[in-house]
Amino acid sequence: MSSNRFAHGRALLLDRDVLHAGAIAATVCVMSAGLVYLAYFAHVVQIARRAPCDPEHGRCVLLFGKHTPNGEPDDDFAARLARTVELWRVRPAQMIVLLGGGPPGKPSEAEVAHAALLARGVPADAPLHLETASRDTLQNLRNARVLLEAAAHDGRVTLLSSRYHLARCALFARQLGFDWELCAAEPALRWSPSLLLRLAGEAAYVCCTDIGTRWARLIGHRRMLARVT
Repeated sequence: MSSNRFAHGRALLLDRDVLHAGAIAATVCVMSAGLVYLAYFAHVVQIARRAPCDPEHGRCVLLFGKHTPNGEPDDDFAARLARTVELWRVRPAQMIVLLGGGPPGKPSEAEVAHAALLARGVPADAPLHLETASRDTLQNLRNARVLLEAAAHDGRVTLLSSRYHLARCALFARQLGFDWELCAAEPALRWSPSLLLRLAGEAAYVCCTDIGTRWARLIGHRRMLARVT
């Protein structure tokens, strides 16, 4: 893991608003004897299981990147790229936004995706737009919103990512005001110990973010709300 990525993660963990939200979410989970967390876990699993592979609209696709320490997509990222290529072959999108930055001096996630899509047969003149500054899902969507506004796109967007990641994408898309639909990279959810850990981690993330946002609205905490809306 790059020092740049580690520094970003550490900054988030030490951020006072993140700590505030985490404390509230932990309190709620403890007071419910873990039932609240289990509800979020079930929500994340349900979205992961039911997300379609063939989006209803698909005219503007947001492809979420993934950390590529060696500049090569891992299996999860490769599945996202393969799904993007398949969508292009079946019904070319009017706009495909490749999301994800990277450490200084190395290709960004968006640049890795761009090279990989061209290598997989997407034509060089395809409407590929690169967003290379973001370091997490929330930043992905914040920057995508600016890019889409500049391109005068105000319609539905297709959020394309790994199944375990889609609940987080949907949460932030809703909070940021997108008109969105989901598209899963993998044909189906295939259970494994590593997937279970990923889903558990995503459930904790979604739980903390959602409860923290609800709490911020309840107490009128404008700075916290500004972070996620």
